[in-house]
Amino acid sequence: MRLSALALLTATVLTAAACASVEPASPALTSVSAGAPAPVDGYDWMLTLDGEEAHLVWGVPESDDIALGLNCRRGAGRTGLVTLAEEGAEPVIVLESGGDTARFPAEGELSLLHEALILTAEAPTSEPVLQRFRRLGWIAQWHGDERAAYAPHPGSEPNIERYFAFCG
Repeated sequence: MRLSALALLTATVLTAAACASVEPASPALTSVSAGAPAPVDGYDWMLTLDGEEAHLVWGVPESDDIALGLNCRRGAGRTGLVTLAEEGAEPVIVLESGGDTARFPAEGELSLLHEALILTAEAPTSEPVLQRFRRLGWIAQWHGDERAAYAPHPGSEPNIERYFAFCG
């Protein structure tokens, strides 16, 4: 399932997308809220199924503005994670959903399209924070000490379950 970081970002952008800068994750995180965040105007979860691959991104529809992308192969039981970070940022993607928090060691590659690093990581779809995201329909990403929550608008919630069902 391993794709180069540039190929992964390009595939994610071409399938639905949106991009955000990320600052280094703090070393010790605790969940600040288990309550569901509100959807953000103009941003949503978008799913693209393309043969044996699926891409789920949170961003602005029909743009290259993505905050977080997930990708997998059908039935693989693993998901790729992709986001942008400032140059020099710690190579880690930190996610939280409903009280579960996880740090995913990432690889960084300089983006030719953005003045930033593309961070990529992999995780089993059984990872507790990802399963909580699957059940609750929202996930947050930590940017240093700040938390950005990614919640679906009414009608796009099924995209999350469809993604995880596809991935296995």
